[in-house]
Amino acid sequence: MKAVINNSLLSKLKPQAKHYDVWDEKLGGFHIRINPNGKMVYRCAYIRGKVATLGKAEVLTPAQARDRAKQILGDAAAGIYPGVSRKNSPSVLTLNYFLKHQYSEWRLLNRKNAKDELARLKANFEKEFGNCGLEELSSLPIEKWRSKRLNQGIKPSTVNRDITVLKSVLAKAAEWGLIKNHPLSSFKPAKIDSLAKVRYLSKEEIGRLRQALDDREEKILTARHNANRWRQARKREKYPDNPSDYMKTLILLSINTGLRRGEILGLTWDNINLERAALTVVGDTAKSGKTRHIPLNTEALSVLQQWRDRTQSRDIVFPGKDGEKVQSVKRAWARILSLSDIRNFRWHDLRHHFASRLAMSGVDLKTIRELLGHSDIKMTLRYAHLAPEHKANAVAKLVE
Repeated sequence: MKAVINNSLLSKLKPQAKHYDVWDEKLGGFHIRINPNGKMVYRCAYIRGKVATLGKAEVLTPAQARDRAKQILGDAAAGIYPGVSRKNSPSVLTLNYFLKHQYSEWRLLNRKNAKDELARLKANFEKEFGNCGLEELSSLPIEKWRSKRLNQGIKPSTVNRDITVLKSVLAKAAEWGLIKNHPLSSFKPAKIDSLAKVRYLSKEEIGRLRQALDDREEKILTARHNANRWRQARKREKYPDNPSDYMKTLILLSINTGLRRGEILGLTWDNINLERAALTVVGDTAKSGKTRHIPLNTEALSVLQQWRDRTQSRDIVFPGKDGEKVQSVKRAWARILSLSDIRNFRWHDLRHHFASRLAMSGVDLKTIRELLGHSDIKMTLRYAHLAPEHKANAVAKLVE
């Protein structure tokens, strides 16, 4: 409900069974809450998910409450939130102070990967630049930092990601009016070969991987069978005959859908339609923030059908021991790679394997981009060299 909050409105508001809010039409964020006991409290939503209490209606007039709301909203625009004292604010806004008191809270509320990015900022910039003013983080000191990192053998792509996160911090400070200009707005990333060869599995490697998965599953089933024989002999309750080991399903689903690790671990059964042979990656779990739909081929559909019959969960597709989604597969993945004798292959390379097979099968880059959920076609072009026939056909037309 919206209205102009004034004395006339207050006289008309009546309590209901549950509390409700009336939002001011003139000042965004300013509102009054009417509780079931008839008490009314002025409030101000100064940032998404954060609300400050201004005072009771029996103490403050609407005009006084509105003035307090304006003050809070003005401070929030400058990155100063309720609970952070103005007198304790530094005369020069340093990187550490900005991250601790202003930026981190906003980032955690508005970005899915906030924890990882804040950790990246702390690891790479806190010690060397934490006490520097934001406007001091200009091209020259960051260029020196980058050169040192590159000389240490850090990959240019990694250094670029670090600087991109730092630039986003400075961009937000400029947006909030805390600094006049973005000091790194014209800073260019290190050059990298965006079309470099990607890692995918050879026929021999994929054969060894499948064999290792089958052997692993057989070993687990045999161990469960032996355990149940032991328990039955002692008249104890048997364990389920099919133990819920998710690695085979995870890996085979990954190489047939190209899902990112976070996307596949975040799947729920509501995201999967076995009858239509399709799954949906919802925006909340997608890196791009956009929902996309992926058809399931015969193998992907088969492993999901078998997994649904084996797992007890009807919510999360791949639950851990605590019933929540699996957080990490690092150790199990390393063991499987060792058993498969596969080297220099990351989990993310399963995604490259999926895209590479599509390209080598003649699938156009636009379709590959849609299936992978790339926001930029440049990211998909790395697979172009795997489908050289379109270039060969093009130059062949020049022959008279």
